[in-house]
Amino acid sequence: MSPTVVIAGAGPTGLMLAHELALAGVRTVVLERSVRTGGSRALGFHARSLEAFDLRGLGDPIRAENPMPWPRTHFAFLWLDVEALDSREFILVHPQEKVEAQLAARGAELGVDLRRGHEVVSLAQTSDAVTVGVRGPDGTYELSADYLVGCDGGRGPVAGLAGFTFTGAQERHYGIMGDVEVVEGQEFAAGVYPGGLFGAIPLGPNILRLMTTEFGVEPPDDAEPVTSEELRASVRRVAGADIKFASEPTWLHRFDNATRQAEHYRVGRVLLAGDAAHPHFPSGAQGVNLGIQDAMNLGWKLAAVADGRAPEGLLDTYHAERHPVGRRACLNAEAQASLYHPIDRMGALRDFLGEMVALPSVARHLNDMVTGLDTRYDDILGDGDPDDHHPLLGRLIADAELTPVATGTSTATRITHTLHAGRGVLLDLTGGTSGTAAEAARHWTDRVNIVEAHPIPDIDASALLLRPDGYVAWASTTPDTPNGLANALTTWFGTPTPAAAVG
Repeated sequence: MSPTVVIAGAGPTGLMLAHELALAGVRTVVLERSVRTGGSRALGFHARSLEAFDLRGLGDPIRAENPMPWPRTHFAFLWLDVEALDSREFILVHPQEKVEAQLAARGAELGVDLRRGHEVVSLAQTSDAVTVGVRGPDGTYELSADYLVGCDGGRGPVAGLAGFTFTGAQERHYGIMGDVEVVEGQEFAAGVYPGGLFGAIPLGPNILRLMTTEFGVEPPDDAEPVTSEELRASVRRVAGADIKFASEPTWLHRFDNATRQAEHYRVGRVLLAGDAAHPHFPSGAQGVNLGIQDAMNLGWKLAAVADGRAPEGLLDTYHAERHPVGRRACLNAEAQASLYHPIDRMGALRDFLGEMVALPSVARHLNDMVTGLDTRYDDILGDGDPDDHHPLLGRLIADAELTPVATGTSTATRITHTLHAGRGVLLDLTGGTSGTAAEAARHWTDRVNIVEAHPIPDIDASALLLRPDGYVAWASTTPDTPNGLANALTTWFGTPTPAAAVG
């Protein structure tokens, strides 16, 4: 049976998207050109990604692997004290490959067809389908699907084959990273140097993730394998340190992408997500976390289209909502890069900004920007002054304890638990005293779950409509007059279905 959606790339973005689609019953094939060899480019998962995992019941299994909390983020190596801001704003240091393993396992349970060692080599699309040419271990073959999503990184083939155009800075940088056991007792310092950046992240006893970024240095040819001596030489050039390795690195990776962004995230039946849509200068683990958010935004919308129940224009809201977020990330990544080089001209500016980021308001602003905690989807707001809308509208709902009343039990649960199925949720917080909002939503119960619960002190609303990605699509403080609810339900979930009414 032909898949409905083909995904190129089995990183966190591709696997999260596959999970979202499979959760909705969409037949999905994931093509990954490499065979798993270990190693993780990304190590940091922001609070916003952890919140996304919690929406699907994936957060606790990840936390059970004891990831290391990282107490602060940075902006161009100017450290932000996030512990002083909010307990929600943190990073967990956790290898990307472990998150991928969790997502792949959950996807397999849902029927995702993950094919490693299979690479997209061609594509052609019509108004009705896209045909993907694939090269695998046993030769080439074709797949026909309704949609193809490129989650194959900044240098993957899908964007070029589909004719996506990009804008942005073309200046390249040369970076290398590796995981290595170092000889005990050595002293060296991570930071900003005249030749570039040097980072060292502890992964275990004497095990470090070493990373350099150099400006104005021509990188080796892509065909040349990455070697331990290449890593040593780069560290020497940047930091002047001759680090002694106790053994050969267990993983090495070279990177040199410029910051750029696809002008459109969709060309016909081909879409882009993650680094394929917005490769950028690596800065504070933004790439992997942006990709996970892309997948959460796109997954339920593409599933609704595949199921034939999407309202007109729903898929286009993916670009409308995520392109500004990607543009903002590319902008701050470029701003950070500009603060590193040339360092002899940036010193005074860095010293000045160092004083600024010590201010809690500045630290919060930069932290929320880098981690995506300030994301608000203006597309949800529609026309009019945003200040006239409910403050929660367009924002991700904060998790909180929830005591439902519809089941006749007082057993507490959490808001995130109501979204595990990947469906919309109408949350009535009147304690069962009104029910007007629930009654208004009864014709959408084939795609929206209705949960009646007691009021939550920290949420100033009597009823909320949550999209499957957890963003608030409608909110009201007047329980008996749910004005605009039917319009919000139609906008995000399609035409009502009388046969779905209950009671």
